Amino acid sequence: MRWRRWGVALAFLVVLWAVWVLESARWGVDMAEMRVGETPVTYMTDGRDGPVVVLAHGFAGSRQMMQGYGLLLAQAGYRVYAFDFLGHGQHPAPMSGDVTAVDGTTRLLVDQTLQVIEAVRAEGGVALVGHSMATDVLVRAAAQTDGIGPLVLLATFSGAVTPDFPDDMLMITGAWEPRLQGFAADAVAEAAPGVRREAIVVPAVEHVAILHSRAGRAAALDWINESYGRSKTALVPQTGWALLGLLAAITVLFAPVARAFAARPVQTVTLSRKGFAVAVGLPLVAAPLLAYPIETSVLPVLVADYLALHLALYGVLQLAVLWYLRGAPAWPSLPGGALVLVWTVGIFGLALHRYGANFWPTPERLAIIAALCLGAVPFMLADNRLVHEARLARRIIARLGFLLSLAIAVALDFEGLFFLILIAPVIVLFYLSFGWVGRVSAARFGPGGAGLALGIALAWALGVSFPLFQA
Repeated sequence: MRWRRWGVALAFLVVLWAVWVLESARWGVDMAEMRVGETPVTYMTDGRDGPVVVLAHGFAGSRQMMQGYGLLLAQAGYRVYAFDFLGHGQHPAPMSGDVTAVDGTTRLLVDQTLQVIEAVRAEGGVALVGHSMATDVLVRAAAQTDGIGPLVLLATFSGAVTPDFPDDMLMITGAWEPRLQGFAADAVAEAAPGVRREAIVVPAVEHVAILHSRAGRAAALDWINESYGRSKTALVPQTGWALLGLLAAITVLFAPVARAFAARPVQTVTLSRKGFAVAVGLPLVAAPLLAYPIETSVLPVLVADYLALHLALYGVLQLAVLWYLRGAPAWPSLPGGALVLVWTVGIFGLALHRYGANFWPTPERLAIIAALCLGAVPFMLADNRLVHEARLARRIIARLGFLLSLAIAVALDFEGLFFLILIAPVIVLFYLSFGWVGRVSAARFGPGGAGLALGIALAWALGVSFPLFQA
């Protein structure tokens, strides 16, 4: 059909535009990998001998997520170093200690930051740029070493900020983060005389999108330039929209690729309203109640072992209901599943890894991904069979059911499972992107192969995203 051809052509144009924008952000910048102890570090420079800038990411982030600021500063002549915190990205060692105590996990992250600063510092001081969790770590690190220049803190919160320290600090907050805006405004209002401090709010961004805010990056460069008496500027590309466009276009282009392969007969059995309600409602309530008394402290990742258990219970219960109501499922289409896996973990994953966030597991994470597969695979097999050929309303209800089930689990054990709250955005994004790929594959090859592949992809995405942690 003509609209399909135009859609494919448009998606290809978006890919070309997005890659051009994202690659232009790297023009003239040499990027080299190094290590400070066990800490992976990316060094970015345009060859000039400018001041040193150290970048630090937020919780569940990685050094790739700081590229928007790092590449811009490197194009402006700064020598930029971005590193992975313990347990994050490509760092092989887990976080440890008490995450709620300053003398626990925070102390270890401050020590790691000081080690990086000492390894890369040069004459002229070191500027620090950090996001979210790193804002507190950088303030505390700056208080314990000499030669620290300006601090640029994104989505700032820190109990270590005082009226006279830091004395050179720009705080950038997204327009959709009102609580953090209040912290930054108070830090400026309470500043002692002679302290150089400013808080700005950048439009139309939240906690993650701030990493690609053009206004935020331009303000950061201006602030650091003024601190060092420099005037070198650089173009601020629209990397945020380019990254979103690239990932969306990759998702859309799966459909024409799938149509290039021979389809297989797919049988569809529509559930009644009552049957659908049971298929959603039973695992929604039963999974958190059954998982609650089971001890889960096996995997060295925050809440990953519980999540694997919850996914497994939810998926097995839902599969049992669907087997009873619809009969035995057809054997999964392995070629269809392989295509989904190549597209999601391969093509989509490589683009995300290069331009957005770490998506490549270290050897330490492979066992974690395998363990997550024990839960994610039955969960996605059930999910794909449940929503196969279902209308939009049912698809939304089915996915909200799982999120509500996680909410019940958190309510039952808020202290132990608090970090499950952070999984909700990951699940939503997974459904928006990989869910479309699975739907297209299920329509052409059957839901089994798509469910199998998406289970592996979900385990992969969760396994590379959440920090390694060892109590």
